[in-house]
Amino acid sequence: MVVPVAVIGSLSLVLAVGLELLGISGRLDSVVIQMVTHGKEEGFPKVLPEWSGWFVALLFGFGLPWVMLSVAGAWRRWVLWVSAMFLTFSWAPVLVLAAHRPQIGIPLIVVSWAGICAMVYSSRHRMPCDSHGVDLKS
Repeated sequence: MVVPVAVIGSLSLVLAVGLELLGISGRLDSVVIQMVTHGKEEGFPKVLPEWSGWFVALLFGFGLPWVMLSVAGAWRRWVLWVSAMFLTFSWAPVLVLAAHRPQIGIPLIVVSWAGICAMVYSSRHRMPCDSHGVDLKS
């Protein structure tokens, strides 16, 4: 299970780097700000350090697939993925209330891509935690 998690996490981070270089993550941040502030984007006096978004992306990029591939059942994996997406998106209003500019585009990209890849991988491969009706006693 280490190899799929390493590949999924690495690909998620590579995707985030590519989209950051293309400026798409900045546009995603602008969309999130418009949604949270209801179109009243004002200047934010505080900005998070650049490394903090990448650190969270690194944690979620490898942690989410590891957790998703470690639990049995597709519905549990869906719940984990949706919960991670909700937690990541819900940082935006909290950061706005703290007068920080919400820069959650990179973590959102990583969480969504890592979740998609983990769901596809677990649907195509037999996971050790899924018994699929096999009697392990014999």
